[in-house]
Amino acid sequence: MTTDRIWSYAPGSGYAEGLLLTGFTVAASDGTIGHVDRQVDESGMRHLIVDTGGWLFGRSVLIPVGAVESIDPEAQEIKVACTEEEVKAAPRFRTDRETLDPEYLTGVGAYYLGLPPRETSTT
Repeated sequence: MTTDRIWSYAPGSGYAEGLLLTGFTVAASDGTIGHVDRQVDESGMRHLIVDTGGWLFGRSVLIPVGAVESIDPEAQEIKVACTEEEVKAAPRFRTDRETLDPEYLTGVGAYYLGLPPRETSTT
């Protein structure tokens, strides 16, 4: 996956331009992470801010949309191609300013690009 691809929805992910994902449940390969609090589509570095609720002590995480494996608009569920532990180990998201910080976003992108490839699910 190229650096640009981590910030773009994969073909076949189920994303349609203009689809609002706020409130959708986000699931890793091994469990639910949380729900989409915000989606950022306009910066060129598209990503989701996911509210983890109690799972990570109320912490939010930033997930590049290239990690999205599938979107089910009917079920309002997004599956990402990583595990809960991999999301937990990602660079920490602290403030909304980081969504505009190229250095932070580059670090997040490099982290997710460095994860081992996964088999894509058929569900």
